[in-house]
Amino acid sequence: MTSPIRVLVVMDPIASIKPAKDTTLAMMLAAQRRGWQLFYAEQKDLWLRDGVAHGYLREIKVRDDLHDWFELGEARTERLGDVPVILMRKDPPFDMEYIYTTYILERAEEQGALVVNRPQGLRDMNEKVFTAWFPQCCAPTLITRNIDDMFAFLREHLRIVCKPLYGMGGRSIFVIDRGDKNAGVVFETLSEYGTRYAIVQKYIPDIVTSGDTRILVIDGEPAPYGLARIPSAEDNRGNLAAGARGVGRELTERDRWLVGQIGPTLRERGMLFVGLDVIGGYVTEINVTSPTGVRELDKQYGTEIAGLLMDAIERRLASQTKS
Repeated sequence: MTSPIRVLVVMDPIASIKPAKDTTLAMMLAAQRRGWQLFYAEQKDLWLRDGVAHGYLREIKVRDDLHDWFELGEARTERLGDVPVILMRKDPPFDMEYIYTTYILERAEEQGALVVNRPQGLRDMNEKVFTAWFPQCCAPTLITRNIDDMFAFLREHLRIVCKPLYGMGGRSIFVIDRGDKNAGVVFETLSEYGTRYAIVQKYIPDIVTSGDTRILVIDGEPAPYGLARIPSAEDNRGNLAAGARGVGRELTERDRWLVGQIGPTLRERGMLFVGLDVIGGYVTEINVTSPTGVRELDKQYGTEIAGLLMDAIERRLASQTKS
């Protein structure tokens, strides 16, 4: 009889999540249904000693219960490289503490663990900048610190979206029209007077009617449905955290083409669970840190998308064993 697969989940405090919407909880439930043994840790529980990654791990049992969704065991010290699978599900901000955590997880990876998503990829693939590797999939985009160039881009495209490179959940996203007297203030603020890079994109009007669709990509392949985030009447942002409404939809031929362009690179670089944000057939972001949307889609379609990730993890583990 084989031992159950042990899985460590690194995440924000589990007591603070919204269980009805939390994708990490969906992953944990899917793993537990397979009989896998789950452990829990936060960033503060991880450390390096003489080049070896360690953690204070607590066994955890989860339930699909909106009022009582977890039960934690006692903390114990363990070498992270001895844990077969580590799910890195810490939400942004992607700050230096996040980067330091990826260094610890990279040592765990080198010492035997399968880390999902791969630590090097988490560092290398900024969710807004990495779209530049796939310009054929994107609307016109400018990444710059130069305020004059931002103004020139606005004059060229008449209506644009401007946002910082480090944001999440719709924070600090501005829609600017040519002639808007606040444009200079927005460019100065987001670039900190030309000392920080910001991203400027052509505005895609489909956001109003069709929303910003999250397409989940699992080991290079799309989940069966996308989650369109429709902005409220009072907002431009297609983010659930900013009040957008989530509506499931069938994938289009264009959606599948986009995944076909980007998915192989994600697979090759060890990014097993990624969210593409698509507006009007154009990719605006490639979310690698902690993509969401699973619970909403599972509820609407009766799917188990997190189970597809567990399948991918099993395949990777089997491949490691053979090699």
